[in-house]
Amino acid sequence: MLDIIGWLGSALLVWSLLQARLLRLRALNLAGCLVLIGFNAALGVWPMVGLNVVLTVINVWYLWRMLATRHDETTYQVVEVGIGDEFLAHTLRLHGDDIAKFNPGFSAPDVLRPGAAAFLVVSGDEVVGVVVFREAGDGVAQVELDYVTQRYRDFTPGEFVYRRSRYFAERGWHKVITPPGMRAPYYDRLDFQRQDDSYVLELAR
Repeated sequence: MLDIIGWLGSALLVWSLLQARLLRLRALNLAGCLVLIGFNAALGVWPMVGLNVVLTVINVWYLWRMLATRHDETTYQVVEVGIGDEFLAHTLRLHGDDIAKFNPGFSAPDVLRPGAAAFLVVSGDEVVGVVVFREAGDGVAQVELDYVTQRYRDFTPGEFVYRRSRYFAERGWHKVITPPGMRAPYYDRLDFQRQDDSYVLELAR
């Protein structure tokens, strides 16, 4: 039984290092360290107990920071870019396959045209998300793309775009509608209301 516990802890550590999502990586690594603390303490291997205690403290610290700053505007910034911006085009190409999984109705050539608005959500110098709207008429902004890179998929950086009403007010938009069929939507955590297969956000006129 003790050997099984040791192998389980080691497997958790290895599995954690295979994760692309930062939050999941830290959580699994923490679980592996806790298991190995018990395992090595039972065997009396105190140097390994000390090592895993230190790793546990490090993981707890990073998990706390991630969770404490996930809704912090000082952690994520929104940068508006032109629809013809080359870096935007590069980002869409780079993550094209992943974008298609979560936004199956999105087509860059069809959407990035006059009347559209594009935003990059960044953390430091790293792009963590892309949000694209287009004019749908009658003051309605249609969300065409709301994408988060794999590393930050346990977070919701796109919310920082919706928090700033000036992005919509400057264009005369007072309603935001999300596309139907999006995978893993997070809009019910904001002020959006469910409407059939989409979500709707009403903005002050």
